[in-house]
Amino acid sequence: MPQFKVKVKWGKESYPDIEVNTDEPPMLFKAQLFALTGVQPERQKVMIKGVTLKDVDWDNFKLKDGVTVLLMGSKEEDVPKEPVEKTVFVEDMNESELATALDLPAGLTNLGNTCYMNATVQCLKSVPELREALQTYQGEVTDAGGVIPAQSITAALRDLYSTMDKGNNVPPIVLLQMLHMAFPRFAEKNEHGGFAQQDANECWTELVRMLQQRLPAKLGSGSSQEQFKSLIDQYFGGTFDVELKCTETEDEPVTKNKEQFLQLSCFISQDVRYMHSGLRSKMQEQITKKSSILDRDAVYIKTSKISRLPAYLTIQFVRFYYKEKESINAKILKDVKFPMEFDAYDLCTPELQEKLAPVRAKFKELEDAQVEAAAKDKNKSQGDGKTTDVEKKYSPYWFQDDLGSNNSGYYTLQAVLTHRGRSSSSGHYVGWVRHTNDRWIKCDDDNISQVTTDDILKLSGGGDWHCAYVLLYGPRMLEISNVDTEEKMATD
Repeated sequence: MPQFKVKVKWGKESYPDIEVNTDEPPMLFKAQLFALTGVQPERQKVMIKGVTLKDVDWDNFKLKDGVTVLLMGSKEEDVPKEPVEKTVFVEDMNESELATALDLPAGLTNLGNTCYMNATVQCLKSVPELREALQTYQGEVTDAGGVIPAQSITAALRDLYSTMDKGNNVPPIVLLQMLHMAFPRFAEKNEHGGFAQQDANECWTELVRMLQQRLPAKLGSGSSQEQFKSLIDQYFGGTFDVELKCTETEDEPVTKNKEQFLQLSCFISQDVRYMHSGLRSKMQEQITKKSSILDRDAVYIKTSKISRLPAYLTIQFVRFYYKEKESINAKILKDVKFPMEFDAYDLCTPELQEKLAPVRAKFKELEDAQVEAAAKDKNKSQGDGKTTDVEKKYSPYWFQDDLGSNNSGYYTLQAVLTHRGRSSSSGHYVGWVRHTNDRWIKCDDDNISQVTTDDILKLSGGGDWHCAYVLLYGPRMLEISNVDTEEKMATD
């Protein structure tokens, strides 16, 4: 692995002992320089003895230990601005200008087949409780000599989100480096010498597992600190009540146990057309295991019911399967519809269903009241045409004794991670994140654009367009009506 330590000179500033790995694309080195200086990669001119570094390879750039690399370029805020602001029309704007004008979030630079990580980071950023927990995290990224994977990845994600909140596109250099150190398979190279494409769900799983080890549970009224060790378990973790029944003998008693999950799997068979049926098919399945009564392998029916619903429900569409002949993870392109509003009620145990009933009844009352109010507003609008903006308030979405749970079974889709291509080790990943009610943001690396709910519903598969791979559902919020507020004030 060709590695060099060089000195970088930028104006009056000098940075000694900067590590350069020429096995990685030059764009990654430019991202390092951005982290040091704040000069965006597209503004950088990197030179040695009059030779300028190309973006695609190191062929013309002869490095050796101790050599001085000259960086030319200004930070965006250092560039002089014209005193008179000219009018710029939307159709004349570039991607960056359009994102600023529409108040779009920051994008992430693709550092060479890193779209799988970029899409994952954008989807997870949609969880406010996760962002808040990261803001208060005190750990730091450790140096290469003693990397602590969970700590360094958590700190790198915190710093990345903080930079993204400033509104500019960001090269996620530090997070990528920490991911490579913790999980060398993500640093594998393709036949062209660049980074190989990776599976986005594997990246999602590993990132969440690292956060699980470092972010402590959040304390709230009625919840005990011992109940959860991690914020991830608290807000993303669910529980199955599992029963195993042997189909080959009545003498063996049914065994019961509990299993934890951070993701639900939607298996795609020939008969599955909707996400809900794909989830249900996994809830009752046949497995083979050794029977203590028969003293041999026997067939069992495994039945799973959810006894705890998390606030944020992650659902993976199992679209990839291993094809031995081609030695690739081939893709199931089948169209499987998913809802914008998801009800998990019939996947739950009877005991949990009973606990969910009171809040579900309030949702029904609210819907009936909204229908009635809409009819009145229609009649009213035919009169004076005036409407009143009222700030909405919402009830807690969790059980009082279980912060981070879902107390209704109702969910709203808030992020979708898609894949376009024919195998998990090729193609392209994109994140789609809900911004407001009907306004969604397409996060295609550093190309950020606005889309609608109709565009999201087209991600169900069935062809070579983007197919939903991982869905993130958040809690559906119960609006508190004026009547509820008045009743509460009277009770208080």
